[in-house]
Amino acid sequence: MKQYDFKQMEKRWQRKWAEARAFAAQDFATDRKKAYVLVMFPYPSGDIHMGHLRNYAIGDVVARYRRMQGYNVLNPMGFDAFGLPAEQAAIDRGVHPREWTNQAVSTYRRQLIAAGISYDWDRMVNTSEPAYYRWTQWLFLKLYELGLVYKKDSPVNWCPEHGVLANEEAADGTCWRCGRPVVRRQLSQWFVRTTAFAEDLLAGLDELPGWPERIRLMQRNWIGRSEGTGVIFEIPALTESIEVFTTRADTLFGVTFVSIAPEHPLAERLADIGGTREDLAEFREKVMRQTSIDRSAEEREKEGLDLGVTALHPLTGREIPILAADYVLMEYGTGVVMGVPAHDTRDFAFAKKYGLDIVRVIEPLDAEDDILPYTGYGVMVNSGDLDGKSSSEGIALLNQRLAGAQLGGPKVQYKLRDWLVSRQRYWGVPIPLVHCEKCGWQPVPEEDLPVLLPEEVTFSAGDTARLANNPKFVSAICPRCGGPANRETDTLSTFMDSAWYYLRFCDPHNDRAPFDGSKIEYWMPVDNYIGGKEHTVGHMLYSRFVCHSLHRAGIIKFKEPFRNFFSQGILYKDGAKMSKSRGNVVSVDHFLEHYGADTARMISLFWGPPDRDVEWQEGGVEGCARFIKRAYGFFAEVWQQVSDAPQPPDQVKSQTAREILRIRHLAVKDITASMDEWHFNTTVSSLMIFLNQLTEVWQEAPAEVQQDNENRALMKEALLALVKLLSPMAPHLAEELWALADQEGFVMHAAWPTYDERHLKQKEIEYGITVNGKLRGRITLPATVTENRARDAALADERIRKQLKGRKVMRVIVVPGRVINIVAK
Repeated sequence: MKQYDFKQMEKRWQRKWAEARAFAAQDFATDRKKAYVLVMFPYPSGDIHMGHLRNYAIGDVVARYRRMQGYNVLNPMGFDAFGLPAEQAAIDRGVHPREWTNQAVSTYRRQLIAAGISYDWDRMVNTSEPAYYRWTQWLFLKLYELGLVYKKDSPVNWCPEHGVLANEEAADGTCWRCGRPVVRRQLSQWFVRTTAFAEDLLAGLDELPGWPERIRLMQRNWIGRSEGTGVIFEIPALTESIEVFTTRADTLFGVTFVSIAPEHPLAERLADIGGTREDLAEFREKVMRQTSIDRSAEEREKEGLDLGVTALHPLTGREIPILAADYVLMEYGTGVVMGVPAHDTRDFAFAKKYGLDIVRVIEPLDAEDDILPYTGYGVMVNSGDLDGKSSSEGIALLNQRLAGAQLGGPKVQYKLRDWLVSRQRYWGVPIPLVHCEKCGWQPVPEEDLPVLLPEEVTFSAGDTARLANNPKFVSAICPRCGGPANRETDTLSTFMDSAWYYLRFCDPHNDRAPFDGSKIEYWMPVDNYIGGKEHTVGHMLYSRFVCHSLHRAGIIKFKEPFRNFFSQGILYKDGAKMSKSRGNVVSVDHFLEHYGADTARMISLFWGPPDRDVEWQEGGVEGCARFIKRAYGFFAEVWQQVSDAPQPPDQVKSQTAREILRIRHLAVKDITASMDEWHFNTTVSSLMIFLNQLTEVWQEAPAEVQQDNENRALMKEALLALVKLLSPMAPHLAEELWALADQEGFVMHAAWPTYDERHLKQKEIEYGITVNGKLRGRITLPATVTENRARDAALADERIRKQLKGRKVMRVIVVPGRVINIVAK
């Protein structure tokens, strides 16, 4: 019998699929429901390892299953190809980022094809190609047109080599790429008003029951809706006021100072009046060397500076000092905080250090809690006519009082910050704006898009954006007055690229618009979105914002882009997440060379439920490889015996035929259930059981039973069902067996098998009979047999009676449905 040569067979089927465009989705199909299955597109960083493959295999199993269920499936793939890692990799290797990126994309695509992932490659997008980023620029300008884009000075994590870094890229105070110390500095940057949609984004989560609750909770917490009180403090020296937000208006009488972020624009003006300008500059420089995470850490010692200016307490009129404090962050709230040291842990430590008044205004209900700082609720004291009121009563009354005096009142605030989209790197989408001395900032006309990223670039350390070093790029003409202008030299955050790519997949070759409205209406929203939970409060929130914005502009008819979201688990090896930096990856190329794609797919899903973290286990690999070989061998051998079998009869008579029928229908039921529930590890296990049961029932049947037409017909049906059930998990093997059976077309386009509950019940069960632990015979009994009757039947069997001759039966143990154990002396 021919051996299963996975190398030759897998390449052949991959070629046939490509030639037939077997994975192509059909726009506007009316004969089938649509299913848009999408795995988060990757950043192409070199080779794929088995941890990556697990993610892609999950999505591909779903896509293949949906096709066999009769859906019109869109299963696309693209590449999030801009960004700092590509730029740094290109610098390290002395090549252009485009060259490095294109090579990485080519490698990724080759490996995904080799793994049998059924992507519609005709729809591939690459965010670094002008045909794509032209429309990223269009999106930015639409947001600009809607009044959702603005520029302001903002404190950022700054690396002299790599520019602006996210907090997680500077978590320990050094750059994650080069290790240089990171400082905080003010930069004029572009922002998108995500806060304008805070309430819409929060409410929209209730319309997403297909998202795991923990994921929705992460977004709720990130948006962070708080109901509280706005409080206005007048500053006599400026004849101005500042507003703070608090959820504890009941502590307002305990305010003894106001703290302000050192980088707040108002702080410098206050320092000028208070004569502390030089001190503030020195303090600010020190603070700006710290990250936001360091500054807000609860355990670290707080530092501050009295600015020499006071504010008026809105209730008592008392003057209270204003201090710059390092634990107050400009990017959170208003950048100004009221200091209530008796009832806030950080304020307490700060007040102790700088000798500020500490006034208790809340008495705890439990005397054991009577230690400052007390942060709980209780009864108001030292609060004028509100003494004796509960915290909740006091909050309500103070909201009314402040509102009546136009000094504040009820307010809703969000933790969500506006989206910083400026980057100073080269390898990104140029921001399509120009600055004219006469007209200010002007958008590039849509007909002039894309603003092309120049191929010439100088990678030198410095304080300016990379593109600022290219005079040819910078020089532009104002689209409003026709005078000279300068292009914006920042590039867009890659989050902007990925915030809309799922829309482009619906119409990837459109050169007149980012997408056709009718195609978007047909395919969107994404039915199954698959990716890591680490993207919950970045990419996925920005994607939702983009759709809400486009909906408000009347461009699309839906608000939510992802109907269902599945967060896959992580593959660990040697106790750590697979990562090149840790040196614990298993290369996909290496694995495919030794075991093949079907084994890779099955083992990556066999180790545990796909939403759970799992550890790499070498032992299971050989088991999956043996299963594939056994499935091929058994099918090839038995198909020769049953291929010409007639149609099975309506009524099945023989015990073997009934058992084959039961095994098939039970396997279809179990595997369908596990596929519907995304328990793909159970699917693999059930496939193995199905093969084992078919093998056992056929190999134990005498030759005359195997030759019976009824048994041959039912085994033929069971084998074809096995091939169909294998198809999502082991598609190459399934196609090879389908062709071996001379079936029409691809099995991936065949209908998923169905089951009939009537065939699941066993009328008779074969029991093994052991005597003192050794198998001595078998007996077939009704499925409903009682233990007593099973015992009597076993003892009455002629073969067993001979085994027991001259012995005394001490005990008979019946294991229902399996075995009858006889203990005899």
